[in-house]
Amino acid sequence: MTILDARAITRTIDCPFDAAYAFASLPENFPEWASGMSSSLHRDGARWLAETPAGTATVRFSPPNAFGVLDHWVSLPGKPEIYIPLRLVANGEGTEVVFLLFRQPGMSDEDFFADAATVTKDLKALKRLLEGESAEWRDRPER
Repeated sequence: MTILDARAITRTIDCPFDAAYAFASLPENFPEWASGMSSSLHRDGARWLAETPAGTATVRFSPPNAFGVLDHWVSLPGKPEIYIPLRLVANGEGTEVVFLLFRQPGMSDEDFFADAATVTKDLKALKRLLEGESAEWRDRPER
């Protein structure tokens, strides 16, 4: 049985849980804050696809739910699927974002730390979007 090293990366956001979830749960919004979801992320029927240097990735997202679960799974050609646990949790009048980063098999320390830095940057971007005064995303329809 394989157990992967993991690191929880969190960010507190001054935005009500319902509003944070309404924005963050939409796959089409991921490229606005998640740099790993390139601008090429697009729907292809029931699937989401993204072009990457390693080929076309298929991305599956958790279905809408009341629990703040934003898990997603990324599959690249010829590689095992990568599970990405992501949660939003109500924190008083705000929201706590929790991203669990797993070190993938064979990943170097340097690459794991680089991934953690990228996730930290992405969660900061999500915080800026959700706390921003303009917050034009609030006028967008929910899925």
